[in-house]
Amino acid sequence: MIAETVCSAVSVAGLGIAAVTAYRKRFLTATRIAAYSLIPLGLVMTGFVDWAAHTAFSPTAWAGFGVLGGAWLLFAATRAVERRRGTTRKQRREARDAQRVDPVAPAASAPSLGPGGRQPSRPAAAPPAQTSGDDFSDIEAILKKHGI
Repeated sequence: MIAETVCSAVSVAGLGIAAVTAYRKRFLTATRIAAYSLIPLGLVMTGFVDWAAHTAFSPTAWAGFGVLGGAWLLFAATRAVERRRGTTRKQRREARDAQRVDPVAPAASAPSLGPGGRQPSRPAAAPPAQTSGDDFSDIEAILKKHGI
């Protein structure tokens, strides 16, 4: 009962502030204030405030929040252990894919071009260029130039 009264009073006060703001010819701001001030009234009318008040003072609800927190801690702990072991989802997926049985004729579904087939129009990509050990020498020079 008290929560509903407080929410209604907050809504009325917000609508009053919106009216004063609109009187000062700041209509966009007044509309935004009116929208925010109607939220508590809507929560009261939907019964959310009553539900929240009963939940806040219910030991069963707090026990439920404790159980949810415990479940979250268990998930976090398993995630931490999984990271320490170094296994990732990608590694587990690769291991699972490796265990799958190959089809009877793996090349049967692949298209065969044969000797008279079209040759690729683009030449094969060249291997990446080898980088030298002084990759960062120009970066170091720039940093030294600026005194960093």
